[in-house]
Amino acid sequence: MITVNARATFGPGEAFKPVTIQRRDVGARDILIDIAFVGICHSDIHHARSDSGTKAYPLVPGHEIAGIVSAVGSEVTRFSVGDRVGVGCLVDSCRDCAHCRAGREQFCSGYVATYGSVGRDGETTQGGYSEKIVVDEDFVVRIPKAIPLQSAAPLLCAGITQYSPLVHWNAGAGKRVAILGFGGLGHVGVQISKALGAHTTVLDLSLAKRADGLRLGADDYRATTDADTFADLAESFDLILSTVPANFDIDAYLNLLAMNGTLVCIGLPKTPPSISLNTLRHNRRSIAGTKIGGLSETQEMINFCAEHGIGAVVEVIDADQIDEAYDRVVAGDVRFRFVIDIKTMADH
Repeated sequence: MITVNARATFGPGEAFKPVTIQRRDVGARDILIDIAFVGICHSDIHHARSDSGTKAYPLVPGHEIAGIVSAVGSEVTRFSVGDRVGVGCLVDSCRDCAHCRAGREQFCSGYVATYGSVGRDGETTQGGYSEKIVVDEDFVVRIPKAIPLQSAAPLLCAGITQYSPLVHWNAGAGKRVAILGFGGLGHVGVQISKALGAHTTVLDLSLAKRADGLRLGADDYRATTDADTFADLAESFDLILSTVPANFDIDAYLNLLAMNGTLVCIGLPKTPPSISLNTLRHNRRSIAGTKIGGLSETQEMINFCAEHGIGAVVEVIDADQIDEAYDRVVAGDVRFRFVIDIKTMADH
């Protein structure tokens, strides 16, 4: 077994503490990754604070992992020591269902999450708030040199969560796309949507981040607190991606969809939303959900981002600042993604 430094929380509302955890020895198909940076995803907060019913404590979160390969198993063919790599939300799946065979591992009923899940060895998985991780090579992606590791880490969740629906619903030239919520997910979605060729609008509570939105490629930036926004943009979008993790007036946004338009909900509110079927009937609108992406699509996404100069805008923090960062994320006080510098993990 491999002993590494990590940060864990031992219960809902408890502060993160320095711990050591055990990683399995490197198997024939495994790679050992020295983690350089790990992003803080909003779902980390939900799990750590048990907003989603987490019971797997102690918990080491982190599924936006970027680092360097330091060892490989005897049967590994895709990676070598020194490669720049990333790990996202999944570290295993059944490998045999229709979803897995089609490269849609995110929909496999037997997938193993990077943390808080039970692996094939019966042990609870622990995530990237740690110095090293051992992962089967099939669940690792290569990070091109064009993207700094700290900017690449959030792409392993935020990036693929935006890329997958944008590609699936054919965002591109001649299409009008709106990104609802300009935060950790939305600021990446704007860059990807624009690079795909779509006319891209940001819809956010205020115009406070308008300059950032335009700098990152938005063609328009509107405040949702301004009633004129909904009048001006009525029936104008082919696709709206909602990153908002709270309840909002879905009908108001459905009314912004043009003929055959789709509202894709990525953020999850705590209570079921209310929707008027009559609003859906007009313009033959759709409302849909999505999850991350499979491993092949995640690699496709990160290659696309490298080609188009896309990366997350990050604020790098020390390992001892995790609790403060969580509070700031909840308060919306971050531009746009916190990333933990793992070399500070041993400083305790």
